[in-house]
Amino acid sequence: MKPRILMCRPEHFEVRYVINPWMEGEESRLRPDLADSQWQALHETVSQHADVALIEHAQGWPDMTFTANAAIVRENTAVISRFRHRERRGEEPYFAAWFDNAGFDVVTPTWDLSFEGAGDALLDRASPLLWMGYGHRTDTRAADFLEDELNVEVEPLKLIDPRFYHLDTCFCPLEDGYLLYYPLAFDRDALSFACNAVNIGDVVILNAASISLSRALSARGFRTQRVPLGEFMRAGGAAKCLTLRLDEPAEIATQPDCRMPIAEAA
Repeated sequence: MKPRILMCRPEHFEVRYVINPWMEGEESRLRPDLADSQWQALHETVSQHADVALIEHAQGWPDMTFTANAAIVRENTAVISRFRHRERRGEEPYFAAWFDNAGFDVVTPTWDLSFEGAGDALLDRASPLLWMGYGHRTDTRAADFLEDELNVEVEPLKLIDPRFYHLDTCFCPLEDGYLLYYPLAFDRDALSFACNAVNIGDVVILNAASISLSRALSARGFRTQRVPLGEFMRAGGAAKCLTLRLDEPAEIATQPDCRMPIAEAA
């Protein structure tokens, strides 16, 4: 059975406010037609490996196209986001309604608990563990909340660089227990959001990657598919931000420990 992924066509996507460093100076530079064609290319690429569901883009909420931030899904439970910035809070009821209509058990954090979905909550691919970023968007208290609601061990990771405001911009769990990550998140691959990747089986779909990173992934059995997403980088997002996995299992068979950074400073 193919994985299931949620996407949102960028019908109302624009950069009209600044809530992360990538948005600075980009308010009038976005090219909507190019953004749409880049999104379509990503949709077609992801559809080769997964079944893609779509949610309609609600007018007035330009960042809704970044569906990774909608929720974290484990088995049939969807924990909906509570966005830190008011510019995104209006997305919450649309995502909650979609998950409810799709038959998920919807869990909503309290209003005082900031949590930004699979932007900051990433399930490991080889063990029953959830990696949770905090420091910019997600409250550290969300770790206990997610452990209770999803019945999973949570490993909090503090984010210190404002350019990498969500965990998924600098950290990507891959199949077989590999982790693609940048502890300092400052080199060329990091600044191309190479870690903001979609991993489906042995395929890694990303905005860009250096030759050395591609070789490092290939040496570990992964195939890279590059989909340029420069218009979405203007808002601080790339491939992973534009997708949300809908079929995360409750149980994962523990794999042999093969964790290592797939990275280099070239």
